[in-house]
Amino acid sequence: MSDRPQELTVAEQAPASYECRACGYVYEPSKGDGKNDIPAGTPFEELPETWRCPVCGVRRSQFVNIGAKDAPSGFQENLNYGFGVNRLTPNQKNLLIFGALGLFFLFFMSLYGLS
Repeated sequence: MSDRPQELTVAEQAPASYECRACGYVYEPSKGDGKNDIPAGTPFEELPETWRCPVCGVRRSQFVNIGAKDAPSGFQENLNYGFGVNRLTPNQKNLLIFGALGLFFLFFMSLYGLS
């Protein structure tokens, strides 16, 4: 086949966030953990074994990888195409799509008031 290495998307390259299965707390490496003196930029894998959830106190083993947060879901070379939509995070895309649908619905319903 091809000798090229498999390319990773921007979301796959970004540091992953981890969510506590007990309470829903999300550890984001970009923010760290101020309560336990973990500096920003510390990946979850590098947290000390003694680290516990700052909300409920469970061990690291109770956390599950939920992927990167606030990262565009595409390849770096494709982010400049389109009308800037490729740079949006999945949550921003959802807001744009469903917000536009809601505005269209309100506009459509307002047409009934023209009679």
